[in-house]
Amino acid sequence: MAATPATHPNVIVFFTDQQRWDTSGLHGNPLDLTPNFDRMAQNGTHIYHSFTPQPVCGPARSILQTGLYATTTGCYRNKIALPGHYKTLAHYFREAGYTTGYIGKWHLADHEPVPEAERGGYEYWLAANALEHTSKPYDAVMFDNENERVKLPGYRVDAITDAAIRYINDHQREPFYLFISQLEPHQQNAEDSFPPPDVYQDRYKGAWAPPDLAALGGSTQQHLSGYYGQVKRIDEAFGRLLDTLKSLDLTEKTIVLFTSDHGNHFKTRNSEYKRSCHESSTRTPAALQGPGFDGGRRVQELVSLVDWAPTLLDAAGIPVPPEMQGRSILPLVRHEATDWPEEVFTQISETQVGRSIRTRRWKYSVYAPDKDGLQDSASERYVEQFLYDLDADPYELNNLIGKPCHHAIAAELRERLLQRIVAAGEVEPVIEPTLTPTGSR
Repeated sequence: MAATPATHPNVIVFFTDQQRWDTSGLHGNPLDLTPNFDRMAQNGTHIYHSFTPQPVCGPARSILQTGLYATTTGCYRNKIALPGHYKTLAHYFREAGYTTGYIGKWHLADHEPVPEAERGGYEYWLAANALEHTSKPYDAVMFDNENERVKLPGYRVDAITDAAIRYINDHQREPFYLFISQLEPHQQNAEDSFPPPDVYQDRYKGAWAPPDLAALGGSTQQHLSGYYGQVKRIDEAFGRLLDTLKSLDLTEKTIVLFTSDHGNHFKTRNSEYKRSCHESSTRTPAALQGPGFDGGRRVQELVSLVDWAPTLLDAAGIPVPPEMQGRSILPLVRHEATDWPEEVFTQISETQVGRSIRTRRWKYSVYAPDKDGLQDSASERYVEQFLYDLDADPYELNNLIGKPCHHAIAAELRERLLQRIVAAGEVEPVIEPTLTPTGSR
């Protein structure tokens, strides 16, 4: 049966790239960078603890599109295309009678421009596989359905948002599912810089830095100001999107999800920006509004990016496929869930082959010393690497792994991590304890 506006809400995903959770004022940032996100989260449903199960671009995107872990689809690192036999959100929404659109960065194909067969089933297409390479902040270049080059006017964030607003206006009388994939606040790779819009070029120089960045340095002084300027413009663009829905009388008919693929640690944990177990890599902002999510709710349970695909289908009244490895959060929103997992699970690739879990209090992570993060997706042997008490050390500056007084908690977390590895479809490995302190952060 075809979807109708009366029976199925519209669905919009506003997806940023590399945005830390603590850019939000709701998480203590004092710079008023995200007033539109903060207001939406307070009036809708704020996911207070939101995490990625893969802190790198392509794998995280494969997870969100399919509801499957990156090791299930094989997209465990960048530059691996999503196999064509895996269904995405676009396929499920199209089958339910929705029109579907994708605007922005894709990062799940083998080719640029992206051929139709590699677009994950999306009907309307205005995108680039690697937007950071086809465009610049004031040179927004993507490709349309015919793979014709399209240069859009304005700062890249605004250009993408303007295109999304045009799509919404053109499809306001039919149920639609629209995925808006911003590049910002990601670095411009060729220059290793974070170019903000001109108006914010100097606004945040010397501004407040999160405690982990203040303590560890990295490239914080070089890059944080531009990053903040990008976040500010992202939020302004998001506000314009919400204004569009209001002006078209679509606010109460449209589910909106705002979240990011992973965070950014500014070269404090390794030689680049993500690909680590730390909160700065794995924790993201997330909130929803619209049917089923309004009313000023806050979800305190730990929610993973792998949960978004089943959540969006469930909220739109579309059956959740049993093969999906995430879970709908609607029972949490409705205060109906009694068996929600007590931890989130992360697979780390490229810089290492790693696995970690995060509970309310603890972060526990292991790595495979004999494996290559670019060549190997998993391992049969891991060694303990990090243990953090997040109650006492929320910015993960004191690694407790190997300390005798924490052997017991490490043993408990080791068993819980093994259970999550197996539940994700991997072969159960051996995890070797670390019995002496490593001294590493």
